[in-house]
Amino acid sequence: MSISGELPGEGSDGEEEVFINEEDIIHEITIDDEDLPDRDDDDEDGMEVVDDSTYIFQGHKDEVFTVACSPTDTSLVASGGKDDRGFLWRIGSAEGALELTGHSDTVSTVAFSSDGNLLASGSFDGQINVWNTATRALQGTLEGSGSGFEWLKWHPRGHLIIAGSEDCNVWMWNADHSTILNTFAGHSSTVTCGDFTPDGKLVCTGSDDATLRIWDPRSAQSRHVVRGHGYHTDGLTCLSVTLDSQTVVSGSKDNSVHIVNVNSGQVVGSLVGHTNSIECVGISSSYGWAATGSMDQKLIIWDLAHQSSRCVCEHDEGVTSLAWLGSSRYVASGCIDGKVRIWDSLSGDCAREFSGHADVVQSLAIAADGNALVSVSTDGSARVFDISMFK
Repeated sequence: MSISGELPGEGSDGEEEVFINEEDIIHEITIDDEDLPDRDDDDEDGMEVVDDSTYIFQGHKDEVFTVACSPTDTSLVASGGKDDRGFLWRIGSAEGALELTGHSDTVSTVAFSSDGNLLASGSFDGQINVWNTATRALQGTLEGSGSGFEWLKWHPRGHLIIAGSEDCNVWMWNADHSTILNTFAGHSSTVTCGDFTPDGKLVCTGSDDATLRIWDPRSAQSRHVVRGHGYHTDGLTCLSVTLDSQTVVSGSKDNSVHIVNVNSGQVVGSLVGHTNSIECVGISSSYGWAATGSMDQKLIIWDLAHQSSRCVCEHDEGVTSLAWLGSSRYVASGCIDGKVRIWDSLSGDCAREFSGHADVVQSLAIAADGNALVSVSTDGSARVFDISMFK
């Protein structure tokens, strides 16, 4: 028998056969492949798997899709996933995690009220459960038509919740009394994204029907319907409203990003640069800039005033999520390759790359003090990374 391999000191050109005589074999052992330990690709190359996280939450048993950090408690985090479970947990502590029970389908969205007193978890089961973060008790259950909820948002100053549904409607409740206040009807397909304007006076929603609607929350009537020539030709995936409540930036599956004036409902500009579906958009709280992430492996920083690209941040795979780091110039991106990256929006340089996840990063959230970034992934984990140096 023979084993072919390289001799010490020989290059690939110096391969020779190494022979083992039958009489040199003392004992032959048969090994079942199933008995061999699993090895990651990195391990096969002799490289150690890198994990830059400072804490890992592993309460979920399946893919984790959504995460939120409390706006008032620097360590309190909520997450939800495909295992039909949500959790309220603390950074650095494996003890005392509260399971947000009661859902019978994927927990697709979680969010804290602006005062941090309440937490809402929304699910494809058509229910939103509201929890008191101090007593950790279920305060109420909000229901719509029974169709799944894609997202939910709190009013910037009160305990009102809006949520977009697969039934083409937007629902609004008073969370203190668990009562429906309004149903916003008009979209003709799933309502995929939405939010209150920061002044709390209007509601903006985007849908798979390729339209943006701007609503009066008191009357539930559409003030503007944005569609057709000059706007998206396919379903909207994300939107963000500027802090002055004057402008909406929306992204679509058709690769386009458009700018809409909230008061007039007019498309006032387009941000041209992506070549694949837009997955996320975020607006800086300190600069007149927006960031967009796409399946084309790019995060682009835009100057909204000039409707021009400031810099393009290249990724190895598609960009799934982003978050501005407070009022700083830094923005974080989550990627299909499992990496979280911190980008300097002034230069476009990658300031830090965080490893740890073994699969797609689905969502990002920033702790209230700006010291920690929390990411969740289809690998079933939530990971915490130290970003205190980027404040």
